[in-house]
Amino acid sequence: MSARIALVFPGQGSQRIGMLSELTSLEGADRLLDAAEAVSDLPLRHVAEAGTPEQLADTRFAQPLLYLADWAAGVRALASGVTPEALAGHSLGELAALAIAGVYSAEAGLELVVERSRLMAAVAAETPGGMIAVLGLDAAAIATALGGIDGVWVANDNSPGQTVVSGTPDGLAAAMEALTGAGARRIVPLAVAGPFHSPLMQPAATRFADLLRAATFVDAAFPVFQNTAAAPAENADVIRQRLAGQIVSPVRWTETMQSLKAAGVTVLLECGPGAVLTGLAKRVDGLSAYAMEQTDIQDFRREVGA
Repeated sequence: MSARIALVFPGQGSQRIGMLSELTSLEGADRLLDAAEAVSDLPLRHVAEAGTPEQLADTRFAQPLLYLADWAAGVRALASGVTPEALAGHSLGELAALAIAGVYSAEAGLELVVERSRLMAAVAAETPGGMIAVLGLDAAAIATALGGIDGVWVANDNSPGQTVVSGTPDGLAAAMEALTGAGARRIVPLAVAGPFHSPLMQPAATRFADLLRAATFVDAAFPVFQNTAAAPAENADVIRQRLAGQIVSPVRWTETMQSLKAAGVTVLLECGPGAVLTGLAKRVDGLSAYAMEQTDIQDFRREVGA
């Protein structure tokens, strides 16, 4: 019996040198890269090939580069004969998933991503804050530990036992103390530029919602499980509404994986740099996961019966 496959697309944090190797093998890659550099007014090619860690962590570089890398991997998956039941993307990865689903063109999605990155970087520059990964505590214990602490919010529910908290510097300092006392196995400050997926990003979310209202969306060719609902959508208006709230809302990735499983998906194929989402899926019983970067696509198809 053939596996039921979902393509999943990683978000910020998966960027690395050489991430555009998948893109540069596609016809029309130079045109898309030219457009990306023109729209962003940034040397994206250079940073993708030889950028510093600081440049790669910069939201303005990371988001368009990851979007291009994710999109290219998704294009190759479809061209190789993989027929997905559904798509999903983690934070920025959702915008690549929507492009692969045909909600907008690769170029139109790129313009949205560049504006999203600028808006988020601008708010982060004016709003000190950051994010921490909490390992070894369940969601209920984290909620209890954070109760009464101002300026912190759960930003990413990544998998059972891995949660990301976003907030102000003072809030995160208090949260780290409380979470350590609650028994967190490890707390890791993340190399990000601001308190993403929290109410502190509302100015960026408001402006991005304006841009989305002006953008042309069409219904998706595949169900897309979006971060804010952890549920499938194909209708263009529903997709637009959910995407508008993503910047300030938690990434409900554990629920997304569970919802994909409940819909009959048995295999996730991670389309993009690295294997972060593949690792997270190992914590969910009943799901198998493969990272395209680490897997020959034809071997994958034979193994899962795709």
